[in-house]
Amino acid sequence: MPWIGPSLVLIAAIVAFPAGYMVWTSTRDLSPYGQDRGSAGLDNFRTLFGISELGSVLAHTVVWVVAVVGITLVISAGLAQFLNKDFPGRTAVRMAILIPWAASVVMTTTIFYYLLDPDVGIVNRLLVDIGLLDRGYGFTKQPTQAFIVAIVVAVFVSVPFTTYTILAGLQAIPAEVEEAGRIDGASAWQRYRYLTLPQLRSAIAVATIINIINAFNSLPILQVITGSIAGFAADTTTTLTFKLIRQNQQVDTAAAMSVFNFVLIIVIIAVYVKLIRPTQEVDS
Repeated sequence: MPWIGPSLVLIAAIVAFPAGYMVWTSTRDLSPYGQDRGSAGLDNFRTLFGISELGSVLAHTVVWVVAVVGITLVISAGLAQFLNKDFPGRTAVRMAILIPWAASVVMTTTIFYYLLDPDVGIVNRLLVDIGLLDRGYGFTKQPTQAFIVAIVVAVFVSVPFTTYTILAGLQAIPAEVEEAGRIDGASAWQRYRYLTLPQLRSAIAVATIINIINAFNSLPILQVITGSIAGFAADTTTTLTFKLIRQNQQVDTAAAMSVFNFVLIIVIIAVYVKLIRPTQEVDS
């Protein structure tokens, strides 16, 4: 206890207390300025579930999380496999991979936003110059297109961490495993599928869980790319929470949305861990 006590205190201070306070806030009647006007019971949740667009927002959230996490894992697995090999300039390439992760997410997203601007964006001007477009196209002005752009940006900033996590898992695999498969005549894909991939179970699980949490709670990317789009056609549960506070001034309903979002994340991660079982021993 003397050794883990400080950690437990820290967890209670920055995790347990805010989470508990969030749940308590969701049951209060709050003014647009946050003044507590007394108990609201479950009225905030009734108001939340009465929002007609909530179903579509939940669908957007599922698409957002699945697309960002899935694409990130596929790209990162390939990059990690490449970076695990010995080649000239490997250190420089590994450092370059970190840049999107080290840079400000807001600044990175803003750069993408202006690159795709229909009037002054370099990408749009290039597409017009080479004849693919007659005039600049509003990639970030329509809900579906802007949502796809946001997914691309989210993958771009998520790949570095995921790549390094999987790379760490690759480097922990004994070289004898790969060599044994090669001697037994297994092809490169067979060695990866039946020898390497099972050994990466824990690393991939960690990367997946962290990416799920980050994607669920991602506000800056969606706010910069889709924030100017009217309505809820490009919103997730997190951006809906932000709009409830900023546009509708429904602080108490936003608190209920935060609790609902928190429960969703916990349930999804619990189901994922139950199905994947990342700590399960790999058969020899």
